[in-house]
Amino acid sequence: MRAMIRLTAVLLAAVVLLSGCGRDEPKGDAPKQGKTAVIRLSYANFPPASTFPCVQMERWKQEVERRTQGRIVVETYPGGTLLEAKNMFKGVQDGQADIGCLSMSYQPGVFPLTTVVEQPVGFRSSRTASLALFDLFAKYDPAEFKAVKVLTLFTSAPSNIMSTVPVKSLADLAGLELRASGAPSKMLSALGATPVSMPMSQAPEALQKGLVKGLLSSLEVLKDFNFAESCRYETVTDFPVYPFAVVMNRAKWDSLPDDAKAVLDGLAREQAEWTGVYMDGHVREALTWSKNTYDIQIFELSDAERAEARAKTAGLIEEWKAQAAAAGLPADTILADLNRLKAEHEAAEAK
Repeated sequence: MRAMIRLTAVLLAAVVLLSGCGRDEPKGDAPKQGKTAVIRLSYANFPPASTFPCVQMERWKQEVERRTQGRIVVETYPGGTLLEAKNMFKGVQDGQADIGCLSMSYQPGVFPLTTVVEQPVGFRSSRTASLALFDLFAKYDPAEFKAVKVLTLFTSAPSNIMSTVPVKSLADLAGLELRASGAPSKMLSALGATPVSMPMSQAPEALQKGLVKGLLSSLEVLKDFNFAESCRYETVTDFPVYPFAVVMNRAKWDSLPDDAKAVLDGLAREQAEWTGVYMDGHVREALTWSKNTYDIQIFELSDAERAEARAKTAGLIEEWKAQAAAAGLPADTILADLNRLKAEHEAAEAK
């Protein structure tokens, strides 16, 4: 009888224990009570993964995940796999991606304030141009970005000429067909060249077929797109930069907790500077690689020809000022601020 009582007690205890486990422990992958949920963000970009807009994207992802201790996980989509360049801005607003990297040059007239950095003001580095762009945005908080949250801004390095024939002076530009886009296309026209608009991905074939004799872009593409194989002549002109912005869907931003927002805001200007410094270093690396691999020749415009180029393209700045004024912006003040910021950051960089 005692044995039966003990056996019954053991069985009852087992039943209680098992029923207790079923109530308290989650099944499968369900989070335990009190555990912070992971926030997943999609980040779309349009150029190939090896190019600088995507390199900065991966660095930003790593920093966000590290600084939030894994609370935010960023899933990146380079190469137009989620959104292409021309629908990036609208796609982020519509929620097709939480975050997107856009080039303002692809949408003429949409960004009247920030495209001031496209004007021929003579930037010599991406770091200076990126910080000037970011600080200008921070001062004016322009309406052109009100529909989204801006996470950072940066620019390409200055545009220079890569060609299949030598361009040693402005005179050599007469009638020369060069691939370009945005404001730099207008600059080429003002200097007597023939700009040809096409996606960068089509430029290698156009060079092979002789449809263009070169391109105007920042020099890292000599390596990133292997343009050094076709374009053995490089002319340092320090023509305009291309501005970029990383933007976030406004509703997604509003849904983030305050501490997560603080991390992203705290990274914004740092990311602009990091990208500029990386870009400048990558241009130097690409030039060294191109010289060692293809024995490229590098020319540079004289100070007199740089002054001549500024004089011939001054009308482009006046054109921007008219467009900015039509958008209700204080064009002269913005341009003065840009030149002031350019000088300040150039001085800091020279130290």
